[in-house]
Amino acid sequence: MKLQELSPAPGSVREVKRIGRGHGSGQGKTAGKGHKGQKARAGRGMRPGFEGGQMPLQRRVPKRGFVNVFATKYAQINVAALNKFEDGATVDLDAMKVAGLVKKAYDGVKVLGNGAITKKLTVKAAAYSEAAKAKIEAAGGKAEVI
Repeated sequence: MKLQELSPAPGSVREVKRIGRGHGSGQGKTAGKGHKGQKARAGRGMRPGFEGGQMPLQRRVPKRGFVNVFATKYAQINVAALNKFEDGATVDLDAMKVAGLVKKAYDGVKVLGNGAITKKLTVKAAAYSEAAKAKIEAAGGKAEVI
């Protein structure tokens, strides 16, 4: 195979539609834009959601609730997932990331109490649920708040 023998796959290349090149072409005169109006003008871009001056849907629909932008957001992990670590290990954010338990830390990790823990671990996290703290300490481990 030589460079000059290369050609695109059949049907993958089309001829460009030449608009505004006389009425004999079938795309002359108004060039496929119809007669007058906002969509026929040059630079006719309308932003997404524009409804011709009517109050747009996103402003007509009532808004509900309140979103606190200063709220603390935790990456959550259950106690049962901590069984992945060896007995007597110290589990912190870096260890959780390496083990694949946490992808993004946000404002820290919160350990929740779903499941059971069988290993004695020293867990370092930003927050614990009461059930999680009790389960870690019942297994002989420590729950340290960073």
